[in-house]
Amino acid sequence: MEKDNSHLGEELGSKEQSQAVTSALLSLHFLFARRNQAAEQWRSEQLLSLLGTASAMLSPASSDTVACEYLSLEVMERWILMGFLVCPGALSSSPQCLELWRLALQGSLHVTLLRDETLQVHKVTEELLGSLKGFGKRVADLKECKEHAVTHSGSLHRGRRAFLRGALRELLALLEDQPGLLGPKALFVFMALSFCRDEVTWLARHAEHVTKTKTPEDFTDSHIAELLFLMEQLRALVRRQVRVLQRYHVQYLSHFDALVLSDIIQNLSVCPEEESIILSSFVSSLSALSVKEVDDKEQFDFTPLRLDWFRLQAYTSVAKASLPLGSNVDVGRVMNLVVFHTKLLDSLEELLAEVSDLSDLCFYPRSMEKMFVVTLEEPSMLRYSIAFPLLCSHFSRCLHPMCPEEYPRLKATALGLCNKFLEEMARQASACVMDACAEQHNLSEQLLPKHCASTISKARGKKTPKQPTKKGEPERDKPGAESQRRDRTLTTNMDKLHLTLTELSLSLNHVPNFTVFQHTVTPAEYLSSHLEMRFTKAIVAMAGYSQATQEVARPSEVLVGLNAYVTFIQSLGQLVGLDTGRVVRSVLLQQTQPRDATGQQTLTTIYTNWYLEALLRQASTGAIVLAPALQAFTTVPREGEPPFSAAEFSDVSEMRALAELIGPYGMKFLSDNLMWHVSSQVTELKKLVNENMDTLVQLRSSSCKPEQMVALLPRLTSAENVLKRMTIIGEILSFRAMAQQGLREVFSHHCPFLMGPIECLTDIVTPDTDIQVTLGIFELASAAGVPCEIDPALVNALAGSKMDGSPTEEDYKVACLLLVFVAVSLPLLASDPASVYNTEMDGYNNNIHCLAKAIIHVSAALFTIHNKNIETHLKEFLLLASISLLQLGQETDKLRARNRDSITLLMQLIVAESSFLTVDMLESCFPYVLLRNAYREVCRENLLSRTPQH
Repeated sequence: MEKDNSHLGEELGSKEQSQAVTSALLSLHFLFARRNQAAEQWRSEQLLSLLGTASAMLSPASSDTVACEYLSLEVMERWILMGFLVCPGALSSSPQCLELWRLALQGSLHVTLLRDETLQVHKVTEELLGSLKGFGKRVADLKECKEHAVTHSGSLHRGRRAFLRGALRELLALLEDQPGLLGPKALFVFMALSFCRDEVTWLARHAEHVTKTKTPEDFTDSHIAELLFLMEQLRALVRRQVRVLQRYHVQYLSHFDALVLSDIIQNLSVCPEEESIILSSFVSSLSALSVKEVDDKEQFDFTPLRLDWFRLQAYTSVAKASLPLGSNVDVGRVMNLVVFHTKLLDSLEELLAEVSDLSDLCFYPRSMEKMFVVTLEEPSMLRYSIAFPLLCSHFSRCLHPMCPEEYPRLKATALGLCNKFLEEMARQASACVMDACAEQHNLSEQLLPKHCASTISKARGKKTPKQPTKKGEPERDKPGAESQRRDRTLTTNMDKLHLTLTELSLSLNHVPNFTVFQHTVTPAEYLSSHLEMRFTKAIVAMAGYSQATQEVARPSEVLVGLNAYVTFIQSLGQLVGLDTGRVVRSVLLQQTQPRDATGQQTLTTIYTNWYLEALLRQASTGAIVLAPALQAFTTVPREGEPPFSAAEFSDVSEMRALAELIGPYGMKFLSDNLMWHVSSQVTELKKLVNENMDTLVQLRSSSCKPEQMVALLPRLTSAENVLKRMTIIGEILSFRAMAQQGLREVFSHHCPFLMGPIECLTDIVTPDTDIQVTLGIFELASAAGVPCEIDPALVNALAGSKMDGSPTEEDYKVACLLLVFVAVSLPLLASDPASVYNTEMDGYNNNIHCLAKAIIHVSAALFTIHNKNIETHLKEFLLLASISLLQLGQETDKLRARNRDSITLLMQLIVAESSFLTVDMLESCFPYVLLRNAYREVCRENLLSRTPQH
């Protein structure tokens, strides 16, 4: 087109050739005029309708020019417009040519040359005619046609698309209900597909190239997805019912076409021998067909027959042919029908590609993306949005054997578009699911016990005289009010979400999978991956963790929200057509690990950090106290600090909820972090022991010499630090024991058949059992939350923190002296004003009751590492502690002995905590009467402190 247009006609041939082109173009006049009509004319003629003439529903659809019935209108336009560029003189000499040319100019502004390369036909034609003399009128006609095309072509094609949507819906419904109609009405199917293909490509072409227009709505179509979807449905129906087509047309060819062709041959006035042989072979080949070939699933191949027909056309189309085809139109008419029917038997896929191939849209990605965006904005079109990803499966037809280098680029384009469409559909569907889950979460949250206070307050207020209500307090709806409505036409947010989700689910579940450039694409997996990602984020968001303020939601509240999410997602199993159980299991399993699949924090990490950094750190400062009677940590109220209830995060129900949320894996991670802190404290304690090594050795050897012990005690340094660190260890181990108890209850509920054997295994462990076997059994039991005499997690943590470079004997000596250090330091606690035993919470206000757990479990772990007898060393500790506390009774300084009775009770707590010690062992070194008197005195003091002063 870069050459001088004035020489175009001259270069393309002589007058005879121009006449041949003109004659060929005029043969399109009737067909093009019939096809290029407005939707109103199609509707009045009941085009593509099987119900228009119900009496003829079973009659075979036929035509004298059957191959032209599904010929592309765009191809005919291109032939006409480019043909008259070659021979413009025909426009002046023939009124029919002028009419045909004007009709073609009014339909499109751009004509396809190749793929996305288009020709601005009005501009090029005007340049050509303007350069020729005597074509002034044609230029005026051209401008008039261009104006008509600009003004009316968009609305013309929009009306056609609307008509075709209705026609295809009707045709598809009838054929799906009565597949047998596909046999006689096969031509209707291919005509419908061809018409739709023309309209879709016209829209894509013009949406890409027509940028400036007064009617932009003519070049966008929010309902194009339905047309594409119906095309895919019709194609799929033809493929499914291929046996119906074959059975019908095998019989049609053998019992009708063969007979008609035979009669025509017999009535021919002249038929040369060679042509007669070819025609006779047609009849014999068609007559030999039988339904048995279809039943036996034999492969048909009519390529030789169609090649012979092509050869016969060549013989009969030359000048002075003995059997001119133009004079024997019946032969051409019947053979065209035969060719169409044979293609239905052996070339169905090629025929479908010929009439409905949309692979050229691969070169219009922007137009496709715009169509897709508009589709998603139209709620009624969401169910058809899968048509866009399915359209990408056509793009492999763009390939050409002569251009293999295009394969990577076309493949990337097709897969990129398909992935983009499915990602967006899955994103919207998963957003609907999460929004609906959030609604369910809000409803379930209204049923939490904490919200009943206002209801109870109002109920109590009804019994008292009415008080004026405060302004600004809105009336709170009771749970369940959202389900009450006076009119069903009033739609709620949940109704809208359900509708959108249903539409998108229908689309995503339309096909289980499809192929794009040899890649199998599964739409439901896109939704699954998006749902997993959003569900994971929603769970973490429910925890509401803030590292700056150390705020977090209670595990029980998160569990309620999680159950609401899981219940709703599981209810979608039938709707969305994916394995919701797999999605839920995958997400919840990730929450039991420190990091999820994307490397983000999980509930396990969040709650581990919070309990360590917030709750246990405050416990170590005395702001939070362990209350064994409540089986929870409680907050010590202090003025000027924001209210915080530790019990709301550490009671039995919260520990159960925590175990449900993070599971055994998460509890192990929590336990490992707790044990790391314990081992850090033990390492520091060993350093303190080394600083006081000589004094502790003398104290240990002077257990039978009280006077010498009294003299040595002042030489000890950092005794308070030792007790403080042991208390912190006890707080950590106490919290871990509470968490393990929660895990045990949850595990027993979910897997009672496993809990029984595990508990039996722990019962058969004896002191004579090999230590490695014992630790293996205890590790199994600990994973299920069963408490053990020796904590395997603590053993592993302390074994990994042995003093660097210290020999085993030296480390064992330090472990022994650590118990000595703790035992002789116990009397120092009596001088602490907070060391008062509180009978209400069954513990001390400074958490020193946690010392019992720390002493027992740390000693058991340390002596297990060194393979020593635990009971022997605990007896030694009991003896030294008893001597130290008995000496406290001789203390003359009342301040140093003011809480002696409370401290004395520690001996009972230590014995009760250990399975290695008994009350008889305690009685042998510490008179039980002292414990009884101490209990009585402590209870009396607690009772007096609660008595109001008068």
